[in-house]
Amino acid sequence: MNVILVYLACCIAVGIAARERGLFLNLSDGELCVGSFQCKSRCCQRETGLSLARCADKGAEGNACSNHLLYNVYYKCPCQHGLRCDGDKSIIGSITNTNFGLCKDPSTTP
Repeated sequence: MNVILVYLACCIAVGIAARERGLFLNLSDGELCVGSFQCKSRCCQRETGLSLARCADKGAEGNACSNHLLYNVYYKCPCQHGLRCDGDKSIIGSITNTNFGLCKDPSTTP
């Protein structure tokens, strides 16, 4: 029984240390990620289907953006809070994952 309690205490300590150091969650921009849930910015982005995904900032006004994500990873990060991803959407673009737009402020666009 004592061995089990010591083992559980060690597992909890390792889990707390990993969380505080940001080994799995709360990753900074540029760090490798598997999904957007791991990143501080909530955007895990890859350049191509074969590249490694990394945490990245959400799009500022005028940056390319996408609201569609594949397997919890974006090809272009969505826009920052208060901005809208404005662009053409097509069925072919949805299939090929090329439905990108530009981040725009909805209050200034007609």
